[in-house]
Amino acid sequence: MSNQRTGPGGEAPDSRPASILRFSTELVAWVATPWALWSFSVPVALLSVVVLIGLPTVFTTPGDKAHGMIPVPGTATIALVLMQLVAAVVSSWAAWLTPIAVAVSVLAAACVITEIPRWRWLATRR
Repeated sequence: MSNQRTGPGGEAPDSRPASILRFSTELVAWVATPWALWSFSVPVALLSVVVLIGLPTVFTTPGDKAHGMIPVPGTATIALVLMQLVAAVVSSWAAWLTPIAVAVSVLAAACVITEIPRWRWLATRR
């Protein structure tokens, strides 16, 4: 089984290193966002988890993931990743101590850097 995803117009770059950082940042978003929203509204906090986990699960770019219910252009997948990154950073600053928020910000920045080849490839997907 190949580590490369293929699709019309070329192969996707190997994003295994990026996927580790991406998943780590997503995990932070899934924890920090409801944590930050909990005192505002419990239903909104719970809804944030559904949105952060559900949207990327349902909407996927063909050739990027093995499974997905609704195909979307690559730019939509990029937007979903950016949503996760912003949620992780903003929520960590709102919910946690400064040293933790700084670490999350560095994690998100590293994720962006490692995602660039994948995002370039996704930008060509319609």
